Amino acid sequence: MEVRDGTVAFPIDGEEAETWYRVTGELRPGDAGAPAPLVVLHGGPGATHDYLESLEAMAETGRRAIFYDQLGCGKSDLPDDTSLWTVETFVEELGVVREYLGLDRLHIFGSSWGGMLAMEYALTQPEGVASMIVASSPSSIPQWVAEANRLRADLPEDVQETLNRHEAAGTTSDPEYEEACLVFYKRHVCRLPEWPDYVVRSFQFLEEHGVVYQTMNGPSEFHVIGPLKDWDITERLGEIRIPTLVISGEFDEATPAINRTVSGGIPGAESVIYPGGSHMAHVEDPEGYMGVLDGFLTRVEKGAWTPGEAAAAGIPESR
Repeated sequence: MEVRDGTVAFPIDGEEAETWYRVTGELRPGDAGAPAPLVVLHGGPGATHDYLESLEAMAETGRRAIFYDQLGCGKSDLPDDTSLWTVETFVEELGVVREYLGLDRLHIFGSSWGGMLAMEYALTQPEGVASMIVASSPSSIPQWVAEANRLRADLPEDVQETLNRHEAAGTTSDPEYEEACLVFYKRHVCRLPEWPDYVVRSFQFLEEHGVVYQTMNGPSEFHVIGPLKDWDITERLGEIRIPTLVISGEFDEATPAINRTVSGGIPGAESVIYPGGSHMAHVEDPEGYMGVLDGFLTRVEKGAWTPGEAAAAGIPESR
């Protein structure tokens, strides 16, 4: 497969920053009959594209896969100005990347925070977005926190005690707190006994350069104290008018209840609860997960997509 890396100049706050991108598969904007490319938005906020590398296999279907590290993440510039870390910055950046690459028609896949970003972008009513895949993402952080704390209550008592003690003391950077968080992550973020290198790289970046995550979110998935804590677009989901697949794992921290909120709010959205999967079902079962995504995108491309007909398409489990 052809792989091309590059950077996009992103004018922000009176200066030009560089956003790094990668195209897997030959990018041929405007080719008649060619499948529209899939732009992949990583999570965090503040992680990197690395943990989504298994989705590069999309190019094997003939559809280009486009990844980029959001500003402040990975191989993109890492500005010191924390006032940049807003939803609006990242919505604007997506538009800049799209324009630079000449993506008149595209599909968008967003994982976790990336799905939140995809929904925010869809609410701007952009032209040429053929479909959207919202993967393990909430439309309401208050619901996310409530569900995360419900799952947290099932952790061993000593783990809960450690989490509570460090959060109360403000010592969430303590390695003991991070170890306790890992118990939750092993249940609900990635359930593989050994995490692949490409997943570890994203977590290492967050550990070493976690300013975007810490600024917008907070110290952990269930202790959200940044400005995102009040983020909620649930009441606006009905404004989204593009074919949408909402997919999350059976054991996902983005729980089935969260999936129902998002899929129930977007008109005609398909809903898939991926059997046996967690927040990174695309890592735990790359081939099966890719089959679900490719099936959805192919039906959209062929004009065979019908709102809400996930089950008829052979998807493992649907609402």
